[in-house]
Amino acid sequence: MRLEGKTAIVTGGASGFGAGIVRKFITEGARVMIADINGEGAEALAGELGQQSVARRVDVAEGPSVAQMMQSAIKEFSRVDIVVNNAGVTHLPNALEEISEADFDRVLAINAKSVYLSAKHIISHMKGNKGGVILNVASTAGVSPRPRLSWYNASKGWMITATKSMAVELAPFGIRVNAINPVAGETPLLQSFMGEDTPEIRARFLSTIPLGRFSQPEDMGNAACFLCSDEASMVTGVAMEVDGGRCI
Repeated sequence: MRLEGKTAIVTGGASGFGAGIVRKFITEGARVMIADINGEGAEALAGELGQQSVARRVDVAEGPSVAQMMQSAIKEFSRVDIVVNNAGVTHLPNALEEISEADFDRVLAINAKSVYLSAKHIISHMKGNKGGVILNVASTAGVSPRPRLSWYNASKGWMITATKSMAVELAPFGIRVNAINPVAGETPLLQSFMGEDTPEIRARFLSTIPLGRFSQPEDMGNAACFLCSDEASMVTGVAMEVDGGRCI
């Protein structure tokens, strides 16, 4: 029960890594807002997980939607201890000059602007509480970029730098900010990363991961739980690779 008495918001929490984080947090005693643009998916997961969870539809790239989410969480929980910025998208693999402007804007809005918006609408609350934790779900792509995913790579590199900058600025207020860097996992985004999901492409991708498997939602939940718990009270500004050795 490492998160007993804590409250959390997990964006993109209805599926994939986000759902893994939600499940782990609830197992460890937290109350969790499952925030997702897929409102029906969030409702379904909340229905499965019971009274420790609440669902909220949110568009993390839209300021008013994020503001309403934060206000709803504060009203529901009285205080928000943890925010996990997990919602993310990618563009399909392609030459960098061939990626459309619309795809570029979408990737940066959901992967980068969302972190700005969540901070804008929760930091004053955390400062008032004299503490809090923000966890950004970045990627190994921000550390060891893969060809043909240039603008996705850049968005995740942005998240890592933002994490470190936020950590330095917010430390005097007792607010910790960290990131986790998963390698591709068994999530709805896997096919988008690979371009095409075939046994041959999977085998080629897995050959670059020393531990020989994809990241699982449970892996992200375990790492997120540690970084958001009081056990990590001296850890801030870290981008923890949860990648089976991919970045070595």
